[in-house]
Amino acid sequence: MITKMKTIYILLVASIFALMACNDEISENIDDQNDTENNAEWLIPSAEVRDGGPGKDGIPALINQQFIKVSEATFLSDDDLVLGFADGVDVRAYPHSILDWHEIINDDTKNHSIAVIYCPLTGTGIGWDRMINGTQTTFGVSGLLYNSNIIPYDRSTGSNWSQLLLKSVNGKQKGEKAKTYNLVETTWKTWKEMYPNSKVVSSSTGFNRNYRKYPYGNYKTSTNLIFPVSNKNNKYHEKERVLCVIIEEKAIAFTFNNTSSQVEERTFIGKKLVVYKNINANLMVAFNSVLADGTELSFQSVENEFPVILADNEGNKWDVFGRAVDGPRTGQKLQTVPQMMGYWFSFAAFYPEISI
Repeated sequence: MITKMKTIYILLVASIFALMACNDEISENIDDQNDTENNAEWLIPSAEVRDGGPGKDGIPALINQQFIKVSEATFLSDDDLVLGFADGVDVRAYPHSILDWHEIINDDTKNHSIAVIYCPLTGTGIGWDRMINGTQTTFGVSGLLYNSNIIPYDRSTGSNWSQLLLKSVNGKQKGEKAKTYNLVETTWKTWKEMYPNSKVVSSSTGFNRNYRKYPYGNYKTSTNLIFPVSNKNNKYHEKERVLCVIIEEKAIAFTFNNTSSQVEERTFIGKKLVVYKNINANLMVAFNSVLADGTELSFQSVENEFPVILADNEGNKWDVFGRAVDGPRTGQKLQTVPQMMGYWFSFAAFYPEISI
């Protein structure tokens, strides 16, 4: 079944990207996809680094993309997922429907240079800082996969990185950890309610793509995987979306509960976590409940005040990005922890001892 699914996938991506075929030919081994120096050594098993099909930059990462108003994003439906990022009052949405075709969006805000990195095969999205060794760079799609997950590369050093390991696994930057920015993932309907004046990546990307159509058939809902993974855990459906928090190379997953909104507090690897869940809004985020000054807060959920989701014992209210918007700590932020929404199978593959 895996061989058949991989064949179907390669045929699919070949047809998807035929309109912008790149010079790289599909290779049967990783040597054709990387510089000789980069092939010298991997931090992951090189035999499990797989050729995804379209080749290096065959899936074109976006640079200098256009943004439009919420009211102009007519290509999006209410149930479509988006990833959100906030730099002060500058709030931006990056739709899955565009990332399904491009996987990486390199963007600049007033205070940040960010690469929005998304893998449609694992359903995982996160933001990475584009400053490497003091130099601003962009990230591209290498065309390689590990445990079915995207391997981005940075264009300043040519190093390959693992999205789910949050570090470079090959090349000059090997072993370096990515500086991450947590993105808020939710439906377009919820996002519009929270941030009706936000910017949204436009579907006018310069590429001929149908951004109203999901390119991978029934992949989101089926139990089938296109590429093999090193570990499987059948506790949940392979494609169930969970929130995974990653601390010191260990992971804990949180699932939605059948309640409108709920706050869960857990201690993991010495970190006090507060997790907000709202199944109706399709929203789940986690923060460190201990502030930078050492104060530990206790939280409860806030109803019907999006983007405010949490209130604490001091009388503060906090939004989905962990910013205090009301109360004595207005202007402060909760400490973040690296996290991603994604398919259950992907986190179990990378972190076999994942906590739940």
